[in-house]
Formats: sequence, C-alpha cells, structure tokens
Amino acid sequence: MDLDGPMSAGARILSSLKASIGDVVFGMEDGTVSIFGLVFGVAMTTSDPHTVLIAGATGAAAAAVSMMAGSYLDAESVRDARAARRRVVDPAAAKAEADAIAAALARGGMAPQDVSTVAAALGRAPSAAAGLRAELADAEDGASPASHAFWMFVSDLFAGFTPVLPFAFLPMESARIVSLVLTTVLLVALGVGRGLVGKRSVVRATLETLAIAASAALAGVAMGHFLS
Repeated sequence: MDLDGPMSAGARILSSLKASIGDVVFGMEDGTVSIFGLVFGVAMTTSDPHTVLIAGATGAAAAAVSMMAGSYLDAESVRDARAARRRVVDPAAAKAEADAIAAALARGGMAPQDVSTVAAALGRAPSAAAGLRAELADAEDGASPASHAFWMFVSDLFAGFTPVLPFAFLPMESARIVSLVLTTVLLVALGVGRGLVGKRSVVRATLETLAIAASAALAGVAMGHFLS
C-alpha cells in the first residue's frame, strides 16, 4: 500500500492553496461584496424570497466563472511573459537584471566580495540574469494558472452564496436579517485573515473590508429603490 500517495496529494493541495492565497482573499471579497450588494438591492424591492434567490444565485455563479477565467488568463499571461524574458536577451535589460539581483543579494546580507563575484558571473552570461529572475519569480508563485483559477472559483462561489442561501429557506424578513448576519461574520473573518496574512492591523483590515461591503450594499439598495 502506498501511504505517501494521500499525504503527497494533501501536501500539493496545501501548497497550491498557500501559493494562491491572494486569489482566495480577492475571490472571497469580490464574491461577498458584489453579491451582497445585489441581494440587498433586490430584497428591498420585492417581498418574494424566491426572486432574490434566483437573482443572487445567478449572479454568484456567473461572477465565480468570470473571476475564474480572469484569474486563469492573468496567471497564464504572467507565465508567458516570464518565458519570453528567458528567450529574449536584451543587453541593457540583462545588465539591469544583473544589477537588480546583485542589489537584492546585498540587501540580504551577502558579503560585498561575494556580491561582486556573482555580478561579474552574471555579466559574462547575460541570459542567465533574466532566466534567474524569471525562475525566482516562478518559485515564489508555485502555482499553475489552473490552480489560481480553481481557488478563485471556489472562494468566489462560496462567498457569493453566503448572502444568498438564507432566501432559499426562510421568509423574506428573516432571510434579510440572517443574510446580513452571515455576511457580516464572513467579512469580519476575511478582514482578520487579511490582517494576519499581511502582517498588518487586524482592526484596520476588518474595518476596511466592512466599509467596502457596506458601500456595495448601499449602492445596491439605492439602485433598487431608484429603479422601482
């Protein structure tokens, strides 16, 4: 029996998630904020929860697919640009790459004589500088375009359906309240996560996230009242 198989698969999934954490945060924030505004805009103009459910679910699914496609194309474009940099060697650009690498090594604490040795070596092989920078960028990312797209889709869809689901099971007034509470809890958790991952003030990140969501909800409600 291969005991390493499931563990290896789990490790790959975890690594993919860590490399795509930016997509997860972006997808959850986009899904929650945009669909929250849509749901409350519709909910203020109708007494039928089924109408809100259809509008919200349709919007959440369409937004998730759209964000997934955008994330895939963005990651693929970045990867293609890096590959192009490996193939095309411009002397001026290669020197700039070598200087940037040397400066980064110096900032990292490498001894000046060792930095000079590396810079001289890169100067003798211009293509190596561009290739090294591209390889380092790929190593920092660590996720394929498909992986970025997958995590974007999952996070956007999950967050988008959070404010929608109460309208599938509850009467309108109760659904509005539960939707608001669930969305607020999710946004607070997202704000805390943003603060922890970004090593910044958790309170500020949470308040920013809530303020953005409140703006979206107000915009949706205002448009709903205007059209009705």
